[in-house]
Amino acid sequence: MSIETQAPITFKRGNLNEDLLRQLYTDMLRSRLIEEKMLILLRQGKVSKWFSGIGQEAIAVGATRSLMSDEMIFPMHRNLGVFLCRDVPLERLFGQWQGKVNGFTYGRDRSFHFGSLEHNIAGMISHLGPQLSLAAGVALAYKLKGQNKVSLAFTGEGGTSEGEFHEALNVAAVWELPVIFLVENNGYGLSTPTGEQYVCERISDKGAGYGMRSLTINGNDVLEVYTTLSEEIIRMREHPQPLLIECLTFRQRGHEEASGTKYVPEDLMEYWKQRDPVINYQQYLIDEGVIDDDYIKKCTGEIKMDIDAAWDHVEQVEFPDANIEKELGDVFASADQDLAVPRSGEKQTMRFIDAISDALDLAMQRHGNLVLMGQDIAEYGGVFKITKGLIEKYGAGRVRNTPLCESAIVGIGLGLSFRNMKTMIEMQFSDFVTCGFNQIVNNLAKIHYRWGPNADVVIRMPCGGGVGAGPFHSQTNEAWFFKTPGLKIIYPSNPRDAKGLLLAAFADPNPVLFFEHKGLYRKISDEVYTDYYTFEIGKAQIVQEGNDATIITYGLGVHWALEACSEMPESIEIIDLRSLAPLDYESIHKSVIKTHRVLVLHEDTLVGGIGGEIAAYIGEHLFKHLDAPVMRVGSLDTPVPFTKNLEEQYLANSRLVGKLEELLSY
Repeated sequence: MSIETQAPITFKRGNLNEDLLRQLYTDMLRSRLIEEKMLILLRQGKVSKWFSGIGQEAIAVGATRSLMSDEMIFPMHRNLGVFLCRDVPLERLFGQWQGKVNGFTYGRDRSFHFGSLEHNIAGMISHLGPQLSLAAGVALAYKLKGQNKVSLAFTGEGGTSEGEFHEALNVAAVWELPVIFLVENNGYGLSTPTGEQYVCERISDKGAGYGMRSLTINGNDVLEVYTTLSEEIIRMREHPQPLLIECLTFRQRGHEEASGTKYVPEDLMEYWKQRDPVINYQQYLIDEGVIDDDYIKKCTGEIKMDIDAAWDHVEQVEFPDANIEKELGDVFASADQDLAVPRSGEKQTMRFIDAISDALDLAMQRHGNLVLMGQDIAEYGGVFKITKGLIEKYGAGRVRNTPLCESAIVGIGLGLSFRNMKTMIEMQFSDFVTCGFNQIVNNLAKIHYRWGPNADVVIRMPCGGGVGAGPFHSQTNEAWFFKTPGLKIIYPSNPRDAKGLLLAAFADPNPVLFFEHKGLYRKISDEVYTDYYTFEIGKAQIVQEGNDATIITYGLGVHWALEACSEMPESIEIIDLRSLAPLDYESIHKSVIKTHRVLVLHEDTLVGGIGGEIAAYIGEHLFKHLDAPVMRVGSLDTPVPFTKNLEEQYLANSRLVGKLEELLSY
């Protein structure tokens, strides 16, 4: 950041009254005094880490005060003022930073990695960019509900280099969402200066590329921040559209205290110290006759007393007990699994693809807060035509084509959840989910465990090989997510289950990945109830009874197993898991104890597939019941090939009969 281009602070009060001027001062002073207290406690080892916002207080305070208290805000490391302006109790803040039971994450996360829906604040994760999409999701909820509100998300200049910045701004611009993307440009991403982050003169220059309004303002001038945002927000409430605003500022401490500031030139540090937002504003108010030394002394004393009292209280608060049952119990939001039974009992023949379409239609009828999103899913009906006709029934607001921004769309789904809405996201092919991986495994999966909100998002994943689609349209990638606590994974094998389990997924408040083998879409049919009904998530089904061996499988593997067993004289039991997370260990137990021989079959590659975990579980818990080693059949450990004979060799079913014979003859 060039020091020559920075102007000194020239405060302009305009028509702001004295009460507001003093409020902004008190907010910044409180933030500064808490920061100074934390730095002392950090040196004493009483807090473990601190990301100081000293020098940047004007942005958080000015921005938060410009919003209504029920408009959602997405802060970052250096935005203590957001929490203070929203009247978050100091005892809870201090408890959070110490990992105490009265904190917002029950000791499960640290510093500012938390939120409070009560205060309309959503917590960040360390990956910087994702909260921009979440804010866009909240803005979409406001727009769909006809509420004249805006959301605001903070990021740093370093975060603008991330792909999520582009995706979030692009979708917000295309959908004309009332969201403010506020960039705190403090000159350094940790130690990397802005000249190594971007080559445009200003970050606000990027706004033109998205067709959105953009501004650069003095982030150390609390009056400019407050006045500018207030004016823009009034406009945005009436005419929804996004805004990119760059606030020029500087942090006077390191990225976090351990990193220090030795990389900052002394003259640059001195330049910005002369433009300290708190000291300069205080002197301005004195010059204007709004406050005096007595006011400052009284205000400072009262704030310090509040800080000390809150800290003394938190010192007596307990740390969380290490309770395994509680930890495991808090991974998912409570889900009511009261099963819905079809009213009429009428059935009709449906293909797998028809059952999915019917479930979506019924879910849209049942859940008026459900929004469908995905590439080409509206008028075109999706590449598989599953959503064909839904836009005509439910409108473009609830059935939305999306840009090719998988990560942003997943984040928007989570943002909608913050405003009590449900989302279905169709990955055009499950292979493309990699572009949204971070949002799924670090936001959707962890958010309830971390600070309480649920992620009411269903992601449909057309998957699987056998259709000659090659390496990027044929993967069955459920194992990528199987190891991530907080995600539910469903993988049906037939139309009846597909409909009932998809409807159950929409009824569940947790994130659900719903895998649909596209090779089954138009290949198999079944008698399916026409009414609304649900099946229990986490409950397997015995599709064939047997005594001599058990095949544990799911998806297309069920049909492979049925075909293979039809050619064998032995009595073989086949378990269709249906749900991979949670797994139905009870059904596995019963079958293994009954047959004493187990083969685990899946289409995914053998190494790293779910079969390895199931085999390990059986070996550990059911070893004494086995008459043979647990055997596995998976696809080759190669990418999925395109040519037919290569793909046939790749797929697991080419080795199924041989492995089954080996198991039976052991």
